[in-house]
Amino acid sequence: MPIPKSASGEMPFLDHLEELRWRIIYSLAAVIVCVGLGFWVTLRFDLVKILAEPILKLVPGHTLYYTHPSDAFSITLNTAVTCGLVVAAPVLLYQAWLFLAPALHRSEKRVAIGVLFSGTVLFIAGAALAFLVVVPLALPWLMGFGSESLKPLITAEEYFGFVFAMVLTFGVSFELPIVVLALSALGIVTPQLLTRFRRHAVVAIVIAGAFLTPGDMVWTTVALAVPLYLLYELSVGAAYMIQRRRNQRRARVDTEQFDAPARLT
Repeated sequence: MPIPKSASGEMPFLDHLEELRWRIIYSLAAVIVCVGLGFWVTLRFDLVKILAEPILKLVPGHTLYYTHPSDAFSITLNTAVTCGLVVAAPVLLYQAWLFLAPALHRSEKRVAIGVLFSGTVLFIAGAALAFLVVVPLALPWLMGFGSESLKPLITAEEYFGFVFAMVLTFGVSFELPIVVLALSALGIVTPQLLTRFRRHAVVAIVIAGAFLTPGDMVWTTVALAVPLYLLYELSVGAAYMIQRRRNQRRARVDTEQFDAPARLT
């Protein structure tokens, strides 16, 4: 159970470890329960079939086949685990928040809550964009290279590996603003630096979009590059806000330090 703080509001090092142990236990319990729930949802609503919809109409017989006796189970298990982790993510973030919150100031708590919430929303948005837009665009283009001498024989394992890789890539890529804000808050980068290297950032984003999206070189690259650029600009604006607040706080501290000797005299 959570360890109570001392009268001074601080917690000894061993109590911190005990607190961390309980947070990990709660997190593992949440993961186990949510993965079990994800397994039930996967079987009940046939999520495997839903995830396979983008390619079924492109392959002969509109059916995916597997080549190993355990492939069907492993695909179902991977789908259930992915679904369970998505459902468990808010609980995991909440447990991390409960562990870190006592050490944060009030303003830092507000920032941390915003970062945790925004990170979750951005990951889900990137994953949804990958599955709903990029994958349906990429598959026809990739399979369009087939011919009479090149017939597709897509196995279920290869297809779901491709889909999960795309979803994870887009989800992680959409965490760009969180990374930029963290670097800005730590003082590693400044909004002026981000503005000065905007052109370089645009080139890097387009190149990343071309490499990370194996589909149509126009539509799929644009599908990732445009949102990433907009998120980059959002990060620059947020970095300016962080810098302005930091400057205001420094000015307020300098004023108080300047006025302190005057009040003493």
